[in-house]
Amino acid sequence: MIVFTPFFFLAPRKMAWFVPKFWAKTHLWLMKIVVGTDHVVIGRENLPDGPYIIAPKHQSAWDTFAFLPWLPDPTLILKRELMWIPLFGWYVKKMDMIAIDRGNRSQAIASVNRGAARAVAQGRQILIYPEGTRRPPGAEPSYKKGVVNLYEKLDVPVVPIAHNAGLYWRRRSFMRYPGTIKVEVLEPIQPGLSGKDFQQALIAATEGACDRQLLDLADDPSAPPLPESARKRVEELRAGSSGDVRASAS
Repeated sequence: MIVFTPFFFLAPRKMAWFVPKFWAKTHLWLMKIVVGTDHVVIGRENLPDGPYIIAPKHQSAWDTFAFLPWLPDPTLILKRELMWIPLFGWYVKKMDMIAIDRGNRSQAIASVNRGAARAVAQGRQILIYPEGTRRPPGAEPSYKKGVVNLYEKLDVPVVPIAHNAGLYWRRRSFMRYPGTIKVEVLEPIQPGLSGKDFQQALIAATEGACDRQLLDLADDPSAPPLPESARKRVEELRAGSSGDVRASAS
């Protein structure tokens, strides 16, 4: 940040994106070289042209930066406290992110709606984590209404993103495990559904893909150790528990 400061703050926003994207690529490269944690992205062709909402599963610190290199001009919805961090907060402000006060629900919704409408008018991609906070792999989903609100108001596609980064870099943990993180860019959910139907479609697509990824790794001797939430979910899936409960979770 310090080295690139003159270029970053003098360049137009789209050109300045080089700096955060370069940082993200560098971090991904270091994880591969130092830790042995690589990643693969499947379904990049599902990303639409123009503005859209990208809705990733939120399991790890990894998914807060790993998608940046392949998004043309994203805007992130984040808590306003991040804006107060010296230097980092100035970078965030330069990129015109959508900062919200999570302690004031009505004000937060109004801020998101204004910022999202501005981003769509600029042809940008809006990145929002539907569950709001990191959830352990396999944990019962807890999808919030924020993404539903945006879907109903913006009339743009929503692209679900499933991944298993939480197995390789767990939340609130410094430890990283070697292996290959799998990211799936799922088919966009087009505008026009009711809010309820949209939320069910989003949960079913995302959680279904995450469940498949868990099952694929459950018997892999090279996989990282599964946390309790993931082991429990694998047992449920193997016992034939249906996904209907998860499809209706909110």
